[in-house]
Amino acid sequence: MTEPPQQLAATAAETTPENPWPVRLLSVNVRDYINRMSPLWVIGELVQVNMRRGAGLHFLTLRDTDTDASFTVPVRENVLQQSGMEPTQGATVVVRCKPTFWSKRGTLQLEASDIRPVGLGELLARLEKLKRTLAAEGLFDRGRKKPLPFLPHTIGLICGRASAAERDVVVNAEKRWPAVRFEIREVAVQGTKAVSEVSAALRELEARPEVEVIIISRGGGSMEDLLPFSDESLVRLAAGAATPIISAIGHEVDTPLLDLVADVRASTPTDAAKIAVPDMMAEREHVELARTRLRSALRARIDRDAQNLQALRSRPVFAQPHTMLGARSDELRSQMSMVRTIIHARLQRAGDEITHLRRQARSLSPLETMRRGYAAVQLSDGTVITDPVSAPDGTRLSIRMAEGRIGAVSTGSDDRTAPVGPTDSPEEDPA
Repeated sequence: MTEPPQQLAATAAETTPENPWPVRLLSVNVRDYINRMSPLWVIGELVQVNMRRGAGLHFLTLRDTDTDASFTVPVRENVLQQSGMEPTQGATVVVRCKPTFWSKRGTLQLEASDIRPVGLGELLARLEKLKRTLAAEGLFDRGRKKPLPFLPHTIGLICGRASAAERDVVVNAEKRWPAVRFEIREVAVQGTKAVSEVSAALRELEARPEVEVIIISRGGGSMEDLLPFSDESLVRLAAGAATPIISAIGHEVDTPLLDLVADVRASTPTDAAKIAVPDMMAEREHVELARTRLRSALRARIDRDAQNLQALRSRPVFAQPHTMLGARSDELRSQMSMVRTIIHARLQRAGDEITHLRRQARSLSPLETMRRGYAAVQLSDGTVITDPVSAPDGTRLSIRMAEGRIGAVSTGSDDRTAPVGPTDSPEEDPA
């Protein structure tokens, strides 16, 4: 018996290696899913227009304005006639369409039922809304602006291919500073590829450390031509760059959003060159002028100091210093004489006082008493005898007199005491 055919998985999640979907089933399911989608409005840029006159069906390619994503849009002749527009490459349009999936080829298309050009007023409204959003995030704030280098060694230049903007920047910059170098990236500056090519060039130059400033230059154009330089992705990329950026996109009447996030806005490519590098001749003139001013200031300072020195030298204290010294010398001699007198008087008083004290000390000295005939009797151990009892008979004695000593032996005590006469009084001064 043959086995019954295996039942296919009901949903994509139920498929397995043993029970896969055939391509036809996947194609049918994708078609059915897409067919259930409601019609919707889509905005994009026409990058390819294939008008088949007489066929009744035309094919357009609608591309996203920011990224590389596109769809084929078949549109019938009557739809174009009702819209009243002639599709042109580069135009921004809004299309009411119904997504359709061709299962045989596995392709997705947007079948148009209405197509309308995006007017300038609508574009400006969209740009104004984006401008307010970016301003609220602070991307236009002056505090975010980076200073330009005074003399960049290498300048990055993003411009159109063989454009007048490139010549204006390079010629004027080299005229002002011949040694300047350029890293040039030629890109599309309008149309569908402008945003992607300018963004890629900006990333490349930003990654090169020798590039010190980047100029993005176009040289003006219509509002529609400048739309890529108001693209949100490009504007945010420029705002986040570490290298200073000079925007030279339009003229004074044109203000792409890139101008607002750039560190410096130049009205023309020539103006960008003048901003990026200094004028060598002008700088030389400034240096020479500074030298002249410095010499003049130095000469004036020397003259002023010489005059001040001469004024000091003419003062009496410097012109005739001896006159001032003479008065001071007389004053000094007077002071010295006064000091000598005072010192002499003090020394005289001190000498008199010393003489008086010496006399007092001499009158109180035992030696002075001994010179008047008195003596001090001592035992052999040096003890002074003041009582006869202390020297019994036979005691050896030492008698000290004014001019020396003599030895003696005690013969005992004698109670008879001779009176001391007036002339023998130890208190008299023989002098």
